[in-house]
Order: sequence, then structure tokens, then C-alpha cells
Amino acid sequence: MSRWAWAEVSSAAIEANVRRLASNVVSAWPVEVWAVVKADGYGHGGVTAARAALAGGATGLCVALVQEGVALRAAGIDAPVLVLTEQPHDELPTAVAHGLQLTVYRTEYLDALAAAGGVDVPVHLKLDTGMQRSGARPADAVALAEAIAASPAATFEGVFTHLAVADEPDHPFTREQLDRFDAALDALSAAGHRPRLVHAANSAGAIVHPRARYSMVRPGLAIYGISPGPEVDGMVCDLGLEPALSLRARVSMVKRVAAGSRISYGLRHTFDVDTTVATVPIGYADGVPRRLFAAGGEALVGGRRRRIVGVVTMDQLMLDCGDDPVAVGDDVVLIGSQGDQQVTASEWADRLGTIGYEIVCGISARVERRPG
Repeated sequence: MSRWAWAEVSSAAIEANVRRLASNVVSAWPVEVWAVVKADGYGHGGVTAARAALAGGATGLCVALVQEGVALRAAGIDAPVLVLTEQPHDELPTAVAHGLQLTVYRTEYLDALAAAGGVDVPVHLKLDTGMQRSGARPADAVALAEAIAASPAATFEGVFTHLAVADEPDHPFTREQLDRFDAALDALSAAGHRPRLVHAANSAGAIVHPRARYSMVRPGLAIYGISPGPEVDGMVCDLGLEPALSLRARVSMVKRVAAGSRISYGLRHTFDVDTTVATVPIGYADGVPRRLFAAGGEALVGGRRRRIVGVVTMDQLMLDCGDDPVAVGDDVVLIGSQGDQQVTASEWADRLGTIGYEIVCGISARVERRPG
């Protein structure tokens, strides 16, 4: 395959990021790092990310879907893998067969696990402390723990919650969530239930909120070297976390265009002066948002920033290269570094009013991932 658009993923960067998180963020606590590699490793490649994270010191992995855990097992990865939400009941036999740890927040899920042939499957009880997306009420924690203890299908391995605003360091709601979580933990302990793993911290929680680290943290975006939010950027930089993915292409056509002419669908960009346009064979079907041109999106050619002109099309986009020399086959960096210039996923996110998660997860499967 030699398509002139691809992504490069550095396993060494992921490994180093996990090691830096483990040594600089959680080294003062007996805390395990379980790396989140869902959504195909946030677009970096799930198996690649998992292997690198484990090499960097992670002791477990987290996924969103049973099929994601199965893919890790098929690649020969035998580390603990936690599926972070309850799954359709018909997927439970597959989860059991592949030795996945499961999340529970309803007693009927335990019944389904038993019907699927589960015996002493490690389960983590998820409590909803305010995100209001999934999980049991903290008031029901003891009753659910009793149900887990009574079920031959399960063993009580962990209890966790998820933080809604951990990437906003001064937001008081994180403290409220942790207060609710701590109250539930106290109730569980008083009833004799003390699971081995207690966890609440996503990337921002692990970096910003020491109280949220408990006995395990679940970093996701940070292990890929991307900040989970603008208010955490400085801390991510201080940790030396390195972006692991670059999105690259080559110039496929060069043309000289006249002042006053227009370009791309809708003819929404008009050139003020004569200029050189470079066509790049990557578009919104590959994960470059169509509206990036209107948001001032740029790419790097020849070590300089070049403005995207005209709407991004399904398979191609165009760059204004001015009067500088450019040729078919020249390197283009859409996300990453070239010379002393850098375009980051966070920059795209800021321009588009979204978050870095959406940018890297949006790079489609038709973009080949190559070792970087």
C-alpha cells in the first residue's frame, strides 16, 4: 500500500508517556496504571497502544466494547482487560471465553453473566456520582456488592466512578463527586466489602487531582501525548508528554491560480493575488473535518504553515503555498512537526470548538497507521 496519506504512530512515545505518568504522577502512591485503549487506541491502533502502554509500566487495560477486548486477546495480549460499561447480554459468553473483566451496575447483569457460563469473573462495580451517564446510585452500592458476593458468576474485583469535569481544575463538582464516592466506599467497607481496585481518575483526574488516584488510575488521552483540556495544557507540558500520532500526506498536484479566481465546492474562497495551490489527497472521509478551512486550518509544507483554501472535500484538500516552490510528492504534515513548526490535534480542536479526543478518534480506518 502506497497511498499518499497516512498516519505515523510512535510506540516509543506512548511507552514513554505511560512511564512519565507512572513516575511523576502516581509514584508517591501504591497506584496501578490501567491504560485506556478503547476506540482503536483513540485512533492510534488499539493493539499498538496496548503493547506500548504495558511496556511503559501499565498493569492493565481498559476498553469500551467486548470486541475491543477480543482484538487484544487475538493479538496475544494477556494482561487484565476491563470493559468499562455493561454490554449486551448476548456478548457475555464471548467476554467470559476471552477472560475479560466486566463492569456491573444492575443485578440482572449478574444473572445474565451466570447464564453465559461465567464463574468467578472479576467485576468492577460502577457508581454514578454525578456524570449521569451510566452506573448505579451510590446508595445502592452495598446491595449490589452483596449481590456480587452471592453470585457464583462473579468476584468483586473493583469499584469505580467517572469524573465529569476533572479537566477544569477549580470546578467544585469534582470534589462533590469524590465526596459521594468516598461515602459509598465507607459504606462498602463497613459492610465488609473491600475490593482490590478502587478507581476514579481519567487522564485529567490522574494529573490534576491527587485525591482521585485511589489504588488505580485510568489515563486515556494523556498516554497519547494529548492534553485532556486547555486548563491542563501546562501540566501536560510539564510532564513532558509527547504526541504519539502524526497525520501526513504528499502533494498530489500543483497549479498556479489567478487573482479573483475561486476554489472548491461552493466556490467559497476567492484568491486576492496570483498564487500556487497544492492539492493534497486527504479529506473528510479520512478525518479532516470539512469545516476546517473556514476555521483557519493550516498544514505544513516545506517547514511553513500553509492555509487550507476552499472547503475540504471527501478525498482531497487544497493549500495556498503563495510564491514558494512546491512540487508533486512534497511532504505535507497535517498533524505533527516539520522543521521548527508544529500543528497539534489540540490546535485543530481549538479551531473547531471541540476536543482533542474527537480529532484523533475521527481519523478513519482508511488512513493506514504506520510505525513512527
